[in-house]
Amino acid sequence: MKKTLTVLSIILLLFSTDAFAQRQERLRLFEIPDTLNKARFWTLNTSIATGYVGTMSLLSIAWYADFERSKFHFFNDYGEWMDVDKAGHLFSTYFESKWTKHLYMWTGMKERKAAYAGAIGGMVYQAGIEVLDGFSEKWGASMWDIAFNTAGAATFLGQELLWEEQRIHLKLSAHLPRYDTTPLQAVNSTATTTVKERANALYGTSIPEVMLKEYNGLTLWASGNISSFIKKENSRFPKWLNIALGYSAENVYGGFGNGWTDAEGNTFVPSAEDYPRYRQFLLAPDVDFTRIPTKSKGLKIFFGILNIIKIPAPAVEYNTQGKFKFYPMYF
Repeated sequence: MKKTLTVLSIILLLFSTDAFAQRQERLRLFEIPDTLNKARFWTLNTSIATGYVGTMSLLSIAWYADFERSKFHFFNDYGEWMDVDKAGHLFSTYFESKWTKHLYMWTGMKERKAAYAGAIGGMVYQAGIEVLDGFSEKWGASMWDIAFNTAGAATFLGQELLWEEQRIHLKLSAHLPRYDTTPLQAVNSTATTTVKERANALYGTSIPEVMLKEYNGLTLWASGNISSFIKKENSRFPKWLNIALGYSAENVYGGFGNGWTDAEGNTFVPSAEDYPRYRQFLLAPDVDFTRIPTKSKGLKIFFGILNIIKIPAPAVEYNTQGKFKFYPMYF
């Protein structure tokens, strides 16, 4: 839910700011001014500030209100959820930085300055969540989260400064795993459950939940554009073709381990032999939609949004069990 609200607030800003700005400057929605348009600039800043405060307030009420508050503190969560959540922090900050840059370019700001504004914006968005975590008794601010947030912003900004473009895009894909329904008995009672029931309670079953927090079905990708690294002029290599490296995990039913206790006090510990936790590393082809030629400004924006998704494609996996797998189609 935290990631959903943050990402949606950024996407909606592009559309929410234009209505007021058009009253002062007659610009088409997707028209980029040659110089800084002060009406758009200050409207955007106001909208970002308002949206940021609103999002953090909503999170505080909808997410954190059910948990005890405490003094601000840190905690070490490295290795929790097999670090899929850390990859999520990397992706979220990268995405937020990239779209904040485009929002500021929409005001007429020069591209280099907009890139700095984007990276700062991405860090600020995530910092608000860390502050809320830091005052929560259940969690705490995480230096590892901050490190991966910084890496996400740096991945974006570094490419802008080095190449003046994004040659390596961070993307995601997600599928709904087929969970085992074999009865699992508690170690301290006769109660039973299944890993499917546990996964549904942890991760949910709706499409947004699967895309954002289904740690057994979520894969984060670094998708590199091959043609952008080819120095040969007039190369016929497809400009849209990428190669992607992915990270995922399997059999994750708890933070640091797969044991849990339910609300009734029943403790379940799935067999490590039957449900081994392991990391997955994948290699697959991909498409950079932003390099598909089009004269339509609306289609360019659509391709930019679509480019956060890794397309379904054949993939090769190597995992920490020392095994290779081939998928005819992986998403």
